[in-house]
Amino acid sequence: MTDKIALITGASRGLGAGLAEALAETHHIVAVGRTTGALEELDDRVKALGGTATLAPMDITNADAMAQLCRSIHDRWGKLDLWAHTAIHAAPLSPADHIDQKDWEKSVAINVSATGRLIPFVAPLLGQDGTALFFDDPHGGEKFFGTYGASKSAQIALARSWAKETEKLGPKVRILSPAPLATALRARFFPGEDRDKLAAPRDEAARLLAAL
Repeated sequence: MTDKIALITGASRGLGAGLAEALAETHHIVAVGRTTGALEELDDRVKALGGTATLAPMDITNADAMAQLCRSIHDRWGKLDLWAHTAIHAAPLSPADHIDQKDWEKSVAINVSATGRLIPFVAPLLGQDGTALFFDDPHGGEKFFGTYGASKSAQIALARSWAKETEKLGPKVRILSPAPLATALRARFFPGEDRDKLAAPRDEAARLLAAL
C-alpha cells in the first residue's frame, strides 16, 4: 500500500469519484459518501486501477461521525497528505422568494456548516505539508441560483480565508475551477444540455491534479 493518504469527502459520484480514480495509483483513498452501493462500485474501480480504498459511508453533517473518522485516520496512519472536499448539496433552482426552507437548511448544513466543522478536524492531519482542495462553482448572484449560489459562495469564502491564513506555514489550500462536468449535479441545473460536450469527471480530475 502507498504511504500517501487522500481523504475525499463526497467520493461516491461525480468529481469526488473521479479524483479517487485519478489518485488510485499514488494514494490510499479514504472515500466518504452517503451511498454505500456507489462507494462499493468506486472501490471496485479503484482496485481495478491497482489501488486501495477505505470506505466510509457516512453523512458529513454528522459531526460525531466525522470526528471519529478523523481520529481513526490519525490512529491508523497518523496523517493525511491530501483532502479533496467535493461533497455538495445542489438545491433545485428557484426564485429567491420561493426558496424551499428544507432545501435552504440542507444546503447550509452540507455546503457551509459541515465545511466549517471539517476544516478544524482535518487541518491537524494535514499538518504543514498536506494539501486541501476545494472546488469553485461560481453561481452566486445568478438568477434562480439563490440557495445553491449563496451556500457554495460561503463555502469558497471560508476556504479562501483558510488559504490566506496558511500561506506561510501550511497546509497548502487550493481552490480549483473545474470545467463543466457531465454529472448528476449539473444535469439538475441544465437538464437539456448536450452532455457529450461536457468533461468526464475522471478526465477533469486528472487535469486538475496535473495542474497542481
